Amino acid sequence: MKAGTGNTCSVAPDASTVDAVDNRKDIHDFLVSRRARITPEQAGLPTCDDKRRVPGLRREEVASLAGVSFDYYARLERGNLAGVSEPVLEALVAALRLDDAERQHLFDLAHAASAPVRSARAKKAPASVRPSILAIITGMTGTPAYVRNARMDVVAANDLCVALYDGILDTLPVNVARFVFLDPRSARFFADWNTVADDLVAALRREAGRNPEDKALSDLIGELTTRSDPFASRWARHNVRIHSTARKRLRNPVVGEIELTGDALELTGDDLIVIAYSAEAGSHAEDQLKLLATWSATERQQTDRAPQS
Repeated sequence: MKAGTGNTCSVAPDASTVDAVDNRKDIHDFLVSRRARITPEQAGLPTCDDKRRVPGLRREEVASLAGVSFDYYARLERGNLAGVSEPVLEALVAALRLDDAERQHLFDLAHAASAPVRSARAKKAPASVRPSILAIITGMTGTPAYVRNARMDVVAANDLCVALYDGILDTLPVNVARFVFLDPRSARFFADWNTVADDLVAALRREAGRNPEDKALSDLIGELTTRSDPFASRWARHNVRIHSTARKRLRNPVVGEIELTGDALELTGDDLIVIAYSAEAGSHAEDQLKLLATWSATERQQTDRAPQS
């Protein structure tokens, strides 16, 4: 079992890093991007064969659907969500056809807009993963599992997960977002790299809305925006998602390509998340996990028996 002591795939942002979490700009861009994807036909509005200068709905159409004046909605879209009532926010949710993750993101942006203005600060992280949590993931001998924070820093992993990730998690902490966008090994490891990349950015976007004052998160987003075009293009889409479970196809040199289900289990009091991978009963993936567990145990025994220099 590995717990965080090192710093792999962790590159400090340089002077070119921008202020990545700008509440007013985020509000504007999010609302514009959401109305741009809805056609008048989808909203049940007449089009009269008019030629539109912008994709999707116009601001006056969103205002009408939400039951507010054009001037009021225009003010909201400029980033002024401070003090906006819950009924108005819910009206925007309905007008823009937001899903659960997008609704929560809108409310998070509104909450941040109403909070006192503060400079970005370092978010205090737990000094270490609690021994009881380490004991839980260590005891999951047939299930690869790791512990991460909301910034995607993996801070602990059990032996089977370390074996599954084939050297990626040998020295912790490892930031998954930096690995995906800055390490060429990620394209070989994740068979569905584009989906993994989309999901990662959507999760970071949601976290940025929840914690705009988290300096480490802001620095991470700024670094990835300046160093990775694939990240920057995805970040500009303003997509958000809630990830509780997902199918993953991973490539491992011992067992080959393996398809697993990853489930996220939140440790609310610790601000940490356990990611546990499982295989369907009776599946080829289950046999692959058993083989990998046997291989990992053998490797560990050989390492323990090796003479210390």
